[in-house]
Amino acid sequence: MDARQLAQVESLCETLYSGTASTGEDGQPITHADAQARLLSLQSSSEYIPQCQYILDHSSNMFARLVASNSLTELITSYWNSFTVSQRIDIRNYVLGYLANQGPSMQDYVTTSLIKLVCRITKLGWFDDPAHRELADDVTKFLQATVDHCVLGLKILNQLVDELNLPTSGRTLTQHRKSSVSFRDVCLFKVFQLGLTTLKQLQTRAIVANPTQQQILGEHALSLTVRCLSFDFIGTNPDESTEDVGTIQAPTSWRTVLQDPATTELLFDFYANTEPPRSSKSMEAVILLSSIRRSLFPTDKDRAAFLGRLIGGIRELLKNQTGLQHQANYHQFCRLLGRLKANYQLSELVKTEGYLEWLDLAADFTVRSIRNWQYSTNSIHYLLALWGRLVAAVPYVRPETGARGHVQHLKKQVLLVAKTYIESMLDSVETVMRSDGALDDPLDDDGSLKEQLDRLPVICRFEYGPVADFILRKFDPLLNQYQEAMGHMGNNSTDSAPQETRQRMVIIEGQLTWLTYMVGTIVGGHSWSSAHMEEGGETIDASLSRRALQLARGVDYRLTSSNGIGRASAKLELALLYYFHNFRRVYMFMWDQVSSSSSGSGTGTAVSVVAMNVSKLDSTPSTKQKVYQRMFDHMQMGDHTTVSNLIVTKMGNDLKYWPEENDIVGKTLELLHDMAGGYSSSKLLLTLETVQFLARHHTEDQFPFLAVPSNTRHRTTFHSTLTRLLLSPTGEEKLGLTFEQFMEPLVNTLGQLGTLSAADLRGERCRRPLIGVFRDLRGVAASLHNRRTYGLLFDILHPTYLSLLSKVAEVWHDQPDVIISVLRFLHEFCHNKANRVNFDQSSPNGILLFRATSDVVCAFGRRLLASQRPASDQSDIYKTRYKGMSLALNVLNSALGGNYVCFGVFALYSDRALENALDVALQLALSVS
Repeated sequence: MDARQLAQVESLCETLYSGTASTGEDGQPITHADAQARLLSLQSSSEYIPQCQYILDHSSNMFARLVASNSLTELITSYWNSFTVSQRIDIRNYVLGYLANQGPSMQDYVTTSLIKLVCRITKLGWFDDPAHRELADDVTKFLQATVDHCVLGLKILNQLVDELNLPTSGRTLTQHRKSSVSFRDVCLFKVFQLGLTTLKQLQTRAIVANPTQQQILGEHALSLTVRCLSFDFIGTNPDESTEDVGTIQAPTSWRTVLQDPATTELLFDFYANTEPPRSSKSMEAVILLSSIRRSLFPTDKDRAAFLGRLIGGIRELLKNQTGLQHQANYHQFCRLLGRLKANYQLSELVKTEGYLEWLDLAADFTVRSIRNWQYSTNSIHYLLALWGRLVAAVPYVRPETGARGHVQHLKKQVLLVAKTYIESMLDSVETVMRSDGALDDPLDDDGSLKEQLDRLPVICRFEYGPVADFILRKFDPLLNQYQEAMGHMGNNSTDSAPQETRQRMVIIEGQLTWLTYMVGTIVGGHSWSSAHMEEGGETIDASLSRRALQLARGVDYRLTSSNGIGRASAKLELALLYYFHNFRRVYMFMWDQVSSSSSGSGTGTAVSVVAMNVSKLDSTPSTKQKVYQRMFDHMQMGDHTTVSNLIVTKMGNDLKYWPEENDIVGKTLELLHDMAGGYSSSKLLLTLETVQFLARHHTEDQFPFLAVPSNTRHRTTFHSTLTRLLLSPTGEEKLGLTFEQFMEPLVNTLGQLGTLSAADLRGERCRRPLIGVFRDLRGVAASLHNRRTYGLLFDILHPTYLSLLSKVAEVWHDQPDVIISVLRFLHEFCHNKANRVNFDQSSPNGILLFRATSDVVCAFGRRLLASQRPASDQSDIYKTRYKGMSLALNVLNSALGGNYVCFGVFALYSDRALENALDVALQLALSVS
């Protein structure tokens, strides 16, 4: 490379990164894509390494240096085996020397790239030469030089820990773990000590630096400390997407430093005397330190002393509210509180000095945090996790252990936290409405809402009676107000009401939404373990459930009487579905046992069933049956069948009157599918009129959600659920419907489409019926689990309607939404799961099924191969080409591996179905570029 070529590279870099116009040697303007393509050529061969070094040595353009550094990293990674050991060391030393000489004057993005290069070489050559394993010692020279060099040294150590901790593309996990374990044993502790030493020097002002430099040094030193503590010590490959910290498996050789009181004091002191991000990083280090494995401490006394220092530090921070006005600090502190109980047993905490004071301070902090929910939405669940874990551990701690009266003290604080949470969330509704969009509604944050609701049952059921009374005192007036408001509005929609009435309805519905979610999660927390069944919680569950069901009944009455005009808010509907889901899980699994034992005075059949149950239950109801019966008796809403009918009727009306609300339709069908999948609840569903109506009228006329394009996936779930119920042992008898009658709407649609010519079939008016019918058929096929039921569908489709599939595949091959629906159905239909595709030995059906499958794959594949191939960089190439191709190959794979075809027959009778399918499959695979 010479000066002229260097100038060209610099010009291309300016075009790529800053958009500066440039021209090539022919005078033509160079676009951004052209510049990128030309510069990427530097990464195409190891022969370009000297050119990259030339750019680094002679260019003052930072973008050019960045390109050279990135290219070197890619070349070293891709062509590692092309270099000798001495060449690798020479390149490493060259880059280290370059950083030492030029690093302080370069931009951060260039130094970061060069540091990544050094660390990549170190990792790949870890076992090649001892020089690679001495990088930490070499970096010490940086730390002892100028402040700018010290910053560079800390950056190198941070990147080195990251590089050795995370797998590298192109290397096996075994290779990665081998070098990672060696690094852990040889260098990591030394690196950790360097990070702590730098922090101590900053604390004691031993490093002479201006405030900005001190801040930068502190950030990098703390980041290094956090990286070392969160290193994957034992190869568990933790999920980086979660904030939850597991147990830190630090080696025993780290004991002296981790157990040293000065280490904990240093991190707490650094937190107290700095601002974010340094203070939040300090708190993150404390979180990791608190998660050190139990076996690291030689005795329980040492562990208790360590816990005492943690509790003491947290108490001081809570007393003084140190740094908690900053959002980042606050979030990390909540994580620390949530993590504390996860790593220490309650029996250890109660023995700690100042435990009761810490409990009071933690409760006060939690209460204030919940009341200021708008600033702490993403942190509240950590605090709820703390109280949930404390409560869950109470049965395993003797009352006389630790501080006197600690259980009563905990009950008092837990009750305060629970009441505050309930009240604050109810108040949040009006606060959000009055903010006019300035505040986000906590109900809209599904992730945070789920986290909080998951923590709530354990907390609320600890003091269940008082908490339930508090909820009922809030629920009853709101329910009365809502019923009055619905009475005044009649069949009119809420949107047509005056503004003041609308706002009042929004507040009431929002508060009822919160209460319904809370009732749902608390009822769902009922335990059927023998240790908890005699506590009488089911009667409190019944009181709460009665309100939720009364609300559901009122909402449903207004919805149906107004023919869908008087709808409640979508959030309230979702909350009711959440409650139904939890109620089903806890109280709809014993219907068959209770219904049998309660019908003993009926017919002879009922008596015989009872006789069977009597023999099983020794003539007396089980404890579970008694609890179950008490629940429904106390609810005063009718027996289990009546309550279940109310729930399923509400679900049916949701499907009918909320067609455009994807979330409501999806969650309703998910719940219905879960109910159909349960042994007891599925038998219960078959007795309900709503389910009978669904099975007889599963068409767009009765359920408009089937006609909404965005609900096409839900069609599959809907028909899968109904088919599962219909084909259950007594399904056809209970529903008064045969499978052939159930399939009539689908067969009629197939018949109408089958009579059309190819040109008419390609018409736009056929698009939605095609997508819909094949989605429906896929749902039906998915619920066929044995030879008999599969034969029912095969006999309906063959030979009249299977030929339509290849016809559709040929004329709609270029429309992903249609062809994917066809291929997904066919993939399900020819998949021999549970050996369901099992015809008689003399039956040709297996061969006929394969021929139909081959026709579809060949028709689609040939048209796809004949069509113009899109550019490989086209953004939607997967959807338009590769997705259909992948499905077609999967279809053929299922057919070939189904074990229901004797493939020798095709050659014997000169049938090219198999040969054609394999030929098209090979061509499709070869067309992928």
